[in-house]
Amino acid sequence: MPIGITDLLQGRQYGRYGLMRGLTFALSLTLFGLLLAVPNSCVMAEEQRSEGFHQWQILEVGTGRSVAFEDFVAKLATEEVIYLGEEHRNRFHIEAAIKILRALLERDQKPVLAMEMFAWDGQVGLDRYLSDRDMGRDAFLQESRWEQNWGGPFDDYEPLLALARDRRTVVLALNPPRPLVRQVATAGLSKAMIDPEMRRLGIQGEQFPEDPEYREKMLDQLRRCHAGLSAEAYDRMYEASVFRDEMMAKVIANSVRLSRAFAVKGGPFVSYTGGGHIQYRLPIPNRVLRRRGGAVRQVTIYLAAFQPGSEGEVQELLRESIADYVWLTPLSAHGAPRRCR
Repeated sequence: MPIGITDLLQGRQYGRYGLMRGLTFALSLTLFGLLLAVPNSCVMAEEQRSEGFHQWQILEVGTGRSVAFEDFVAKLATEEVIYLGEEHRNRFHIEAAIKILRALLERDQKPVLAMEMFAWDGQVGLDRYLSDRDMGRDAFLQESRWEQNWGGPFDDYEPLLALARDRRTVVLALNPPRPLVRQVATAGLSKAMIDPEMRRLGIQGEQFPEDPEYREKMLDQLRRCHAGLSAEAYDRMYEASVFRDEMMAKVIANSVRLSRAFAVKGGPFVSYTGGGHIQYRLPIPNRVLRRRGGAVRQVTIYLAAFQPGSEGEVQELLRESIADYVWLTPLSAHGAPRRCR
């Protein structure tokens, strides 16, 4: 029998199915961690070269050096999980993801795309769209529960799905269903966890370990982005963030485990989420690392819109070690993003 989303979340193994086959069927039923020390000399050197920042430049945060795309991809190809952190609705960030996926495919690898924009209860429709060329766009948006779980123009992300559809790439829905996230945000995590739906999805007994650095960073950003709320409101929003990040990490960690268990020749897993979910490795990457006992090869890439005059922002990203790499792109049609870091 096929592996379902509940099976993946619970980490069940089925010996006769490899990951690619298993996930294809199943998933039809279906955010400083280790702070990278940047030497002062490297930061100073990068600041001295700040006039040299340009769009589509890839910067290695640990050294401050610019990296050629070919060398970048060669590095990515050795990883098990690649985390891409986007600015929502920036088409150039979708283009960056497509460029990475195509480069991996050209190396005869079989990347698995995992997207924040889809929730578990939309996996059936997502899988059908990828495998059924006759399925229309409207039917896909309805069956994948796009409006219920993400909303906004699908056009922004359609090119990414089009590539996956054309190359028969497995796509995983990362997010837990929005009603569960809302329940955490309104009732609190402990009360929300007794919902029968949590049991059905195999997550009722999940643990959510406290990470002081994550808590400090998240609450600071919530206060910056949503000023004037009560302390209780911030706590609920924080718990909803913990819930989402932990559950997205669960999907990735279990997928990596299954891939290893069946010795599948495929991957890497390319996680595509908002940049806030990968910053400083705190939200998702560190949780995946914890779930895998520290044994997972992974890399974080922070996609940042760049325009002349924003060199200081780039220098700040490098000083803070926001990720392993910072990839500078053009501004979105919606203008400069609001930053709450």
